[in-house]
Amino acid sequence: MLYPLKFEPILKDKIWGGSKLKSIFEKSALTDKLGESWELSGYEGDESVVTNGFLAGNNLQELIEIYMGELIGDQNYDTFGLSFPLLFKLIDANENLSIQVHPGDEVAAERHNSFGKTEMWYVVDADKGAELIIGFSEDCSRDTYLDAMEEDKVEDLLQKVPVSKGDVFFIPAGLVHAIGKGVVVAEIQQSSDITYRIYDYKRTDDKGNERDLHTEQALDVIDFTASKDPKTNYCAALNEVTPLVSCSYFTTNVLRFDQNITRHYAAIDSFVAYMCLEGNFVIEFENTKTIVNKGDTVLIPASIDQLSLIPDNEVCLLEVYVEGEV
Repeated sequence: MLYPLKFEPILKDKIWGGSKLKSIFEKSALTDKLGESWELSGYEGDESVVTNGFLAGNNLQELIEIYMGELIGDQNYDTFGLSFPLLFKLIDANENLSIQVHPGDEVAAERHNSFGKTEMWYVVDADKGAELIIGFSEDCSRDTYLDAMEEDKVEDLLQKVPVSKGDVFFIPAGLVHAIGKGVVVAEIQQSSDITYRIYDYKRTDDKGNERDLHTEQALDVIDFTASKDPKTNYCAALNEVTPLVSCSYFTTNVLRFDQNITRHYAAIDSFVAYMCLEGNFVIEFENTKTIVNKGDTVLIPASIDQLSLIPDNEVCLLEVYVEGEV
């Protein structure tokens, strides 16, 4: 019988990383340059490995090979086969990340034999005055954009958005974006690592080399229209399920609760993933109990129709699945 699955985080140092994933979520970083914790991944070469129960030691792709639709949902298995469709990350931007854009499915398949990359961010923590870059502040033409690139003024065209804890942003493929210094986000995205870097503040590596830019590739995928009202508006009530983002790639809700709640999933044909951003709780399913701590991400197999969440204190939980209604 399948059960709620926990995984070993895949930790990645980055030149812009910091120490907040260690201080906020107790990730076991060996350096102060931890930029990303891949919490749940089926990406080739970075498959998450189970840490609990009789399936401990198996990676996510191996589980899909064995359990197929029972694990991820029949429709997801028919669509994605052995590829897990989503990638879950925690990201700490101790410095500004490069300004970038991601291709959609069609371009990514043609150029990279990959999925495209539509994603969303939930702001976990933000320093005072921290910002994100989200799209263009006004409609822009290709020529204006290229002139700005030539004159090193592309930042002047882009929209900088002040952020605070709990803010949510949906980032479809084609939207230019960047995480600013002092921001920690939970990121939910298509399972893709295709990024077109369009500006990197002329930073250099330890050999004095600037990172490559992908100006020509990016031109074909950038949405040059102004990004109006980029923040997702929502009001999370305690002990209720609050919708955040719903698109063809994923649906994300936020649950804030300090009382026992029961979740019913018989109506959807999908796995469910929990990202615990605050508090601790226990998942009760059949005769099993799974302890979930702040910073844990848990995969609920599609075969599980109902479970109970028992909080130790107030919990903030992102609930993610791929299709249907709960």
